[in-house]
Amino acid sequence: MSDHGVDPRTYAPQDQLSVWALVDPDNPVLVGEVRLSQLVADCATFAYAATWWNFPLSEDLPLIAGQDFSAGERGSAPGALDDARPDRWGERIIRQVDQPARLSILEMLLFAGDGRFGALGVSVSADHYAPRIVGPYPHLSDLAQLDQAIEGVQLQTPITGDMQRLLQHGVSLGGARPKALLHTKDGPCIIKFSELDDPVDTPLIEHATMTLAASAGIHVASTDTLPLAARHTKARHALTIQRFDRMGNLRLHCISAKTALRAARLPESYSALATILLRLGHPDRQNAMREELFKRMVFNILMDNTDDHERNHCLCLGFDGYYTLAPAFDVVPTLQNLGYQAMTVGQYGAESSLENALSKLSEFGIKKPRAQTLIREVARTVDQWQLHFTQHGVCQADMEQLAASIDRDALKLQRQAFC
Repeated sequence: MSDHGVDPRTYAPQDQLSVWALVDPDNPVLVGEVRLSQLVADCATFAYAATWWNFPLSEDLPLIAGQDFSAGERGSAPGALDDARPDRWGERIIRQVDQPARLSILEMLLFAGDGRFGALGVSVSADHYAPRIVGPYPHLSDLAQLDQAIEGVQLQTPITGDMQRLLQHGVSLGGARPKALLHTKDGPCIIKFSELDDPVDTPLIEHATMTLAASAGIHVASTDTLPLAARHTKARHALTIQRFDRMGNLRLHCISAKTALRAARLPESYSALATILLRLGHPDRQNAMREELFKRMVFNILMDNTDDHERNHCLCLGFDGYYTLAPAFDVVPTLQNLGYQAMTVGQYGAESSLENALSKLSEFGIKKPRAQTLIREVARTVDQWQLHFTQHGVCQADMEQLAASIDRDALKLQRQAFC
């Protein structure tokens, strides 16, 4: 990988950047160029390089020489490039820490940096990979300082040199929650923190939720927790998530469900995503992946995770050329008692009910007896959530708030019907 790169202090805005594939980071390959649209304000267009014939980045970016692609929307990039943008927290870091001379969609793509999710990189040069310069990842010994830096960003305190060093970019899936990159003995990972106004210890609860999902037979990203200094006498934690978009030194090309569904012109629903898995997955893995997706939908309903939007589901391109449903991530009760999911569940729209989950089984390729068996596996696991969360150290005050959502009649009676 090239040592040349972009420093935000000296960066001069450019209307054209280069997109690189970093499947092997030591051997970047030019994919194409991204430009600012002349028709739509703050919108990116993309065209493949004549030398790129490896794979289409997404179905709405077919390999057509000389074709200019555009999402046609302000603040957007076409196809899979939109997943290379920073999430809302990453944008906040760029605005407050990097403070580049311009803040268009191109800067958001460039300053997301080399550690971004997936295998794409953005460079100021088409001759060599020249991304935004980043230093070494923080280590566990930096955790206390990193926690303070995260808090400083939330409080909008003046940016110090230490904050610039610690607040690495890179995560582009997940949303607005504070996060950073961290190096552990197991390699680089994502680390997530609570927001200052969180009523509960969200990172610890997310770890308990993810491990509960694993107990239900759901494939989840590997998580752990790190203790932080108490605030107002209450214990706090950070959550670490091992990167599933990395395989040793190699990187996997990934797309969000939002990108996959938009590319196929399908609605943002679980059943439509099941159809995507049928089309893009390996024939030997399609049935298992669609059953997995069904179980995740049921788990989200029963655990009151109503923030299960299409960017919280992801597909990874394997080296066999087929897409695989990525491990579940960002799974945590939202404590809002909304009664509807972020994605459409079935014929009753986004209604958070198992009846709704059973209403479009044909899209999942699942017969009703099998679906009832899968629901039973999840429901019996969720019914033990209080014991599981207590064993993972969730405090009594947080348990009471969780119970008000997870054990309210609307959900508890549904799960107990299958226990």
